[in-house]
Amino acid sequence: MGALANAFYNSVVKRNSVYVTSIFAGAFAFGVGFDTAITSFWDSWNKGKQWKDIRDKYVQDADS
Repeated sequence: MGALANAFYNSVVKRNSVYVTSIFAGAFAFGVGFDTAITSFWDSWNKGKQWKDIRDKYVQDADS
């Protein structure tokens, strides 16, 4: 475990610029992933109740 912690320290934490950049990149990736997961859950939970699902029943095309 000490070798793993030492490698992590030397590659990420030792330089402040790399540490801060990795924190911001991780936060951004988590935000995008969380948003995607919650949106997917919301769409599956409310399938058939959202405007994008029932739009065809109420909107007619201009061609017809």
